[in-house]
Amino acid sequence: MTIPDLTTLGRGVPGTTLGAGVPGTTLGAGVPGLPGAAPADMPRADAAPAVTTPAPAALPQPQPPGFSPEAARQDVPILHRTVNGHPLVWLDNGATTQKPRQVIEALGAFYGAANSNIHRGAHTMAREATQMYEAGRAAVAGFLGAGSPDDIVFVRGTTEAINLVAQSWGRANLGPGDDILVATLEHHSDIVPWQLIAKETRARVVPIPLTPEGAIDQDAYADLLSSRTQLVAVSHASNVLGTVPPVKEMTALAHRYGAKVLVDGAQAVAHFPVDVQDLDADFYAFSGHKLFAPTGIGALYAKPEILQGMRPWQGGGNMIDSVDFTRTTFAPVPHLLEAGTGHIAGVVGLLAALNWFTSFDRDAVAAYETALMTYAQQALATVPGLEVLGAAPERIAVLTFTLAGHDPAGVADWLDRDGIAVRAGHHCAQPALAHYGLESAARASLALYNTSEEVDLLVASLRRLQGA
Repeated sequence: MTIPDLTTLGRGVPGTTLGAGVPGTTLGAGVPGLPGAAPADMPRADAAPAVTTPAPAALPQPQPPGFSPEAARQDVPILHRTVNGHPLVWLDNGATTQKPRQVIEALGAFYGAANSNIHRGAHTMAREATQMYEAGRAAVAGFLGAGSPDDIVFVRGTTEAINLVAQSWGRANLGPGDDILVATLEHHSDIVPWQLIAKETRARVVPIPLTPEGAIDQDAYADLLSSRTQLVAVSHASNVLGTVPPVKEMTALAHRYGAKVLVDGAQAVAHFPVDVQDLDADFYAFSGHKLFAPTGIGALYAKPEILQGMRPWQGGGNMIDSVDFTRTTFAPVPHLLEAGTGHIAGVVGLLAALNWFTSFDRDAVAAYETALMTYAQQALATVPGLEVLGAAPERIAVLTFTLAGHDPAGVADWLDRDGIAVRAGHHCAQPALAHYGLESAARASLALYNTSEEVDLLVASLRRLQGA
């Protein structure tokens, strides 16, 4: 049986027209600012004109051949709404990405015409849902360059993936005196799980320091590696500094000492191609919602020989072969590590997101984002008192900054009045900020659908805040 086409499953089924005809989707009916909404308590879009300050003439427009952000923007309905009377400028992609209509429609079509549990039903819809779920697993394997779909475990996101590794692999392989090396730039989700399992196993978590530029200090890293090192945990891209460490080289060095390497790919997968076999990563984790997919779905890749040795972290349905009151036998991996009913619709949405995202030239997208980041760096440099954190030579389009005389939360609130969404706070990366003597900062994080015009709006608003 072929995998059902979700674009046709929903036809004629009430409630499955989500996003049909975007722009003009009925998804936002009654929601302030979304198409179809007509709230009385919100100002009309023409009540407060958006900032129209042009980009500095000296700055080149980031338009490398092969990709235009408009090709992506036209598919993303939320980018066509207004916020506080201004067109939305979504610069909080490091927190979550917005969803194309293809993902929204796939979710609606699945629930409207294909909803069923998986792996255990004997009827047609159960078989169809199972095929879609496993097609999603195969798509993730292909996206990451994994050798087999069986190397992919579905989880709620990067946080759950790391906790799974810590509780399953870590509990079995860590002991007193063992070292877990964790880069200082890590998200809390790649620090706290290791602290928890280290306390239980009497191992220790050892931070890898940063250089003043916000790169991982490779000399210090080499010095910290030893026969005691059992695991190295490192982000493929930092959520607060944008730093892209030399993960392949760090992995090769760790393997010389027999250590395993876990790579947090949450911030990386939406910005440049990933090949886990080329990296030689032992574990690689990412979250769907940072890759234009729904929340609550993510994936963990692990080398097959490592997966085979991992024991269940959670018990329940789906991960068993047989159960009685004397013994339980388990299903093979990856199902062994997927207790209970999975986020089936989330996998369907992830599959749709991967199909959409990979329809673009990935190298062209990466080149565009690099050019846009360069443009943004140059434009932000014109704002008096603004300082961008980090200057690592390899980085993604994450621009975390401070503004003299202003609290980061106040900066974010000011920008929000102009319809510009950024994040402010510690970004779940307090050690990275502490490296710069900070407790909080504002962050603008870019994606393939952002434009130089949106950067101009950000800069103009910040300049007005500074009275420039």
